Amino acid sequence: MAIISESTQFDADSIDNEVVGIAATIGSHDSGMHRHQKSQLLFAASGCMSISVDGAKCILPPTRAAWIPAGVDHYAKMSNVVAYRSLYFAPHLCRELPTTLTVFSINPLLRELIERMAFWEWDKPQQAQQNTLALFCEELKVAPQEAMALPFPQDRRLQKWLQGVIEEQYLPQPLNQIALSVGASAKTVTRIFIKETGMPYQSWRQQWRLFSAIKYLSEGKSVADIASELEFSSDSAFVSFFRQQTGATPGKYMG
Repeated sequence: MAIISESTQFDADSIDNEVVGIAATIGSHDSGMHRHQKSQLLFAASGCMSISVDGAKCILPPTRAAWIPAGVDHYAKMSNVVAYRSLYFAPHLCRELPTTLTVFSINPLLRELIERMAFWEWDKPQQAQQNTLALFCEELKVAPQEAMALPFPQDRRLQKWLQGVIEEQYLPQPLNQIALSVGASAKTVTRIFIKETGMPYQSWRQQWRLFSAIKYLSEGKSVADIASELEFSSDSAFVSFFRQQTGATPGKYMG
């Protein structure tokens, strides 16, 4: 087990044990792009993480967990994270789990299992891990998955615009404005987004707004400030949008 800080250098692949757990109250952290030979589960009781993989970005709200399969290039950024837990698994232990980045809703039993495994000693005998590990895998396989990934279009005409959106974190423009900025028709932009992200541009923009709202909520911003930042007509319009997207009000979702 490792209790780590923001400056700790850690390499799960350098540890021989088949299950490796770490625990921390990190606050903020940028892992940089990396990969590892073990599969990874990320979880935090509060705060927010964003995870980027090739061609997509994933937001990880508090009390959800992200599954990152072995060998996947990714980086994670964290803000206001409390009770950060990360579990690493030898690939042969995870053959029935997803082979792509996946976000799971975590029930109380899974949360307790994650907490226990994060504090396992790194030399804990494999035989002593078996029952807990088997229950963890069984619960994770049936845990509800949440659509928290935002795919990015790869068309070269959109790359300069997309880079600005990602780096500056500003709200993407309405369809007619993005069409003008990239020198393509609205129909062409729509066709590109449907082909390369699986959703029309407006749906993609709404998903961006949702991800940004979750991030702002984790930072402690008020509903009024978020509604203004994301260009909603009113606080109630933002709350209605958030409830429609998540099934809960902002307060309940983050609680």
